[in-house]
Amino acid sequence: MGLESKLGGPGTGWLTTKLDVVVNWARKNSLWPYPFGTACCGIEVMSMVSNHYDLARFGAEVVRFSPRQADLLLVAGTITDKMGPVLKTIYDQMAEPKWVISMGACASTGGFYRAYHVMQGIDEIIPVDIYVPGCPPTPEAVLNGILMLQKKIEQESVKDRK
Repeated sequence: MGLESKLGGPGTGWLTTKLDVVVNWARKNSLWPYPFGTACCGIEVMSMVSNHYDLARFGAEVVRFSPRQADLLLVAGTITDKMGPVLKTIYDQMAEPKWVISMGACASTGGFYRAYHVMQGIDEIIPVDIYVPGCPPTPEAVLNGILMLQKKIEQESVKDRK
């Protein structure tokens, strides 16, 4: 998977590396997503985990429906002000390290709902790592967001995370 090239050359007989490289390699290839789908973007999450797009190729095969077992929160759809505290509670229940992907125009900016009852982006209450544009975003765009998150995880330091 590419880890061998970072650990030491073939035939060297030594295994030396940095702790960050090994831990981040494991984290990026074993994401456990928790889908928080509220609208049409939730349908795109379903197609993304199907065999046609095969999210399992990127290490995010184990979709969890308990926030305590997940490390990636996929927020897909419109979030109203009444759902905001629920989303915040779900985010707080996730163990560290945790990442958030905001899928679609509604989760990222409120979409075309410019009303008092719709949150104008989930970044008002929880930190967002990756924004995926679209209404709804295509499964390819969401997979690209996963790949962008994996690149971000590769660059993190173990000592900087909580």
